[in-house]
Amino acid sequence: MSGTATQPPASTGSTKLDALKQKTEAALQPEKLSGVALYSRFAFAGAVCCSVTHGALTPVDVVKTRIQLDPVTYNRGLIGGFRQVIAAEGAGALLTGLGPTAAGYFLQGAFKFGGYELFKQQAISILGYEGASNNRTAVYLASAACAEFFADIALCPLEATRIRLVSQPGFANGLIGGFGKIYSQEGLGAFYSGFGPILFKQVPYTMAKFVVYEKVAEAVYANFVDKSTASAALNTTVNLGSGLIAGFAAAIISQPADTMLSKINKTKGLPGEGTTSRLIKIAKELGIRGSYTGLGARLFMVGTLTAGQFAIYGDIKRVLGATGGVEIAK
Repeated sequence: MSGTATQPPASTGSTKLDALKQKTEAALQPEKLSGVALYSRFAFAGAVCCSVTHGALTPVDVVKTRIQLDPVTYNRGLIGGFRQVIAAEGAGALLTGLGPTAAGYFLQGAFKFGGYELFKQQAISILGYEGASNNRTAVYLASAACAEFFADIALCPLEATRIRLVSQPGFANGLIGGFGKIYSQEGLGAFYSGFGPILFKQVPYTMAKFVVYEKVAEAVYANFVDKSTASAALNTTVNLGSGLIAGFAAAIISQPADTMLSKINKTKGLPGEGTTSRLIKIAKELGIRGSYTGLGARLFMVGTLTAGQFAIYGDIKRVLGATGGVEIAK
């Protein structure tokens, strides 16, 4: 017998190397989020994207609202409307309602985007992943509608304040003053006089917004872009393009209710006049053509802000490690 030491099998060293490699790769993988940790990130990303985009487009919203409420005076389109407001009240008037807009849509965005992802997950729990995926259009629509209902409860008082500030220059000095004045003079119910129209506007708007976005993005990733290898910049571009198309569709669908919402929040109702009777009267006065007053300004506004929302939402989710959302697209 020679004194040569027995060598370990070559496979042992290979196995240890593979185990070390797997352990290293696992450590480098981001922790998979779930529960509150995940949905709070969705909510925060939605709050920021809606607040930033709606706040940035406040000047467009001011002009759009003026066109809806006084089409006889503001009859020169979007660019002409800007000039008219600046000439009559100064450039600062274009930022009227910025406070309630930013605050209201921060709350609304949290409920809308966070709720949308949450309700999609509930659909998966009820239908199973395969069932939810096979019926994903219905899941998108139902999830968007449920999320928007709760979002509008948060948004309605601040939207009522914004419209009053824009439609009645000098009504109050900003968000706190306007909110307090409406509450003291008209009571809590005044904040929700437009709840019916806001649901009528926002629920179809959000349903169209999410389902069109999902379908366009799904088509792009299925036919033109490999999502698994796409760069962050390319994914942002897909979100922008899909959001722009979704915004146009949502604006057209929800325009009549948006006009009615502006009208009903312009002034308080007559003594004994209920919200339903006011809505019927406004609808008769407007007609089909009047309901689409200011559509050009709103297409520009909604298309731009929806594109921006989905781009910002996707980027914030990526930064916070909440990438992908609740995916049921095939």
